[in-house]
Amino acid sequence: MTQDDERRRELGGFLRTRRESLVRADHDLPPVGRSRLTGLRREEVAYRAGVSVTWYTWLEQGREINPSRQVLDAVARTMRLTAAEHGYVLALAGYAPAPADRLDAGTPAPTHVRRLLDSWGTAPAFAVSPDWMIVGWNAAYEALYPNVARVADTDRNLLLLIFTDPYVRRMLPDWEVTSRHFLAEYRAEAGPQLGLPSHVRLVGRLLDASPDFAAAWAEHRIERFASRERRFHHDDVGELSFEHHRLTPSDLPDLHLVVYLPTTPEDEARVRRLLHHD
Repeated sequence: MTQDDERRRELGGFLRTRRESLVRADHDLPPVGRSRLTGLRREEVAYRAGVSVTWYTWLEQGREINPSRQVLDAVARTMRLTAAEHGYVLALAGYAPAPADRLDAGTPAPTHVRRLLDSWGTAPAFAVSPDWMIVGWNAAYEALYPNVARVADTDRNLLLLIFTDPYVRRMLPDWEVTSRHFLAEYRAEAGPQLGLPSHVRLVGRLLDASPDFAAAWAEHRIERFASRERRFHHDDVGELSFEHHRLTPSDLPDLHLVVYLPTTPEDEARVRRLLHHD
């Protein structure tokens, strides 16, 4: 048996099992006979998905047919599959999985993401949405950069703060290099944002507010994110050195979690001093 045969058989078995477990009342269907409350007939699924009974039967039987993505999507909707189940069906048929849940621009980070940020303790960490709005942060990040909690929600954009907040420029001894790294990374990820009002407003605002941004924007520099050393100067504790990392939650692929790991015990001790600073 070939790998394709195995996938077709698994797909058919999965759909049959799910169909037989559906509660008829949930689909506005009466019981079968006097007591059968679960399980839809093949013809009932086929009718609601807009396919022929014969074709759907062949699909469950694992026959050598090539269902389109649109048909599989219709079957998934009819059966009310979960996002994970829907993705599994598409993968078995050779299609890319359905997109994961996406976080709307500007929406605060979900509770479970905020708990993760808080768990990093002495590692300053924050979350950014697709348009680089900072949508969550931990106490260590606020201790490192207090302005994150002070600016208006509409101004809490990472790129905007890097190029327009004098506090950030003073904090970064290598601001000229770091700011261009950030801009090149933003531009590399901005393709899906082009034309969106939020992107147009952000770039227009930065072009008006920052000659440094305007000069760097004209360079069209593109970079992928790379973990690297980040250095800061804080008035209260002096120099700080971190490893800069970025993670993406599998359930929120548009959300990036940025974490600065102290590189030495001395750096961690300085962060602790900031956290307990009155």
